[in-house]
Amino acid sequence: MNGALLVDKPIGPTSHDVVARARRALGERSIGHTGTLDPLATGLLLLLTGRATRLASLMTGAHKTYEATVRLGFSTNTFDAAGERQAIEHGIAPAAIDDAAVDEVIESMRQQRSQMPPAFSAKQVGGVRAYTLARRNEVPVLKAVDVCVYAMDWRRAEPDVLHITLTCSAGYYVRAMAQEIGERLRCGAHLEALRRTRVGAFDVGAAVPLDVLERDEREAAAARLLPMEALLPDVPAVTLTGTGVTRASHGNLIEMACPGEAARYRLLAPDGRLVAIAEASPAGLKPFIVLAAAG
Repeated sequence: MNGALLVDKPIGPTSHDVVARARRALGERSIGHTGTLDPLATGLLLLLTGRATRLASLMTGAHKTYEATVRLGFSTNTFDAAGERQAIEHGIAPAAIDDAAVDEVIESMRQQRSQMPPAFSAKQVGGVRAYTLARRNEVPVLKAVDVCVYAMDWRRAEPDVLHITLTCSAGYYVRAMAQEIGERLRCGAHLEALRRTRVGAFDVGAAVPLDVLERDEREAAAARLLPMEALLPDVPAVTLTGTGVTRASHGNLIEMACPGEAARYRLLAPDGRLVAIAEASPAGLKPFIVLAAAG
């Protein structure tokens, strides 16, 4: 059972919980996800099954699109609605902050190129998760990470509520964005709700709600899988001969002139099956992820 499953995650379960429930629904042990969602977040969780899990390293870096609700007026220790409310000294009331001030802060966030992860995050600090240290009231020493915001739009629903739609790089913490908005506006803020609507080329509109997946018969659940050939659509494809398929399935170099300037190519069998992912080199195309069983 090789492919991808688009799941619309509800509030509550962790990403690990969703993987476990998908394993039961599909009867497939080999399942992984391509980027976590916090328990309070909803939306698209992209799962890979069987040999498609070998593509995870290429898919975890896909751009993500979110719809975020940011509540102005106070921050929390976790930067979201699950945390403990934190007092703000000499804070400004949200109603006293005009839209021009908000727009200035949002524009600065669009230019952001590095971000400090939240203390309550899964980042490793000396082999220990940061959130483990934070729960002990210890301050984890974290390093800023490189991020990119490709698009960010906002509207104000109420004086203390911002609705933000953003597309960002993998590893971007929307919770940290909410916290920083509150700091810059000097009113405090936290992430009240979050929904992921896209992962790379995949949209939540095509995803199956988790409860629907669990009600499916196993055959119906399996029919929801996207084939491996539908993954990585931005990576150009090369169709091999029968001999080329045999070589690629053993991880051997395909001696040929590269058809373009791309660094990587999808290698397809004559019938369209995805055989491998290869890196371009002066000598030809060298498979580094083999997906087809060697014949």
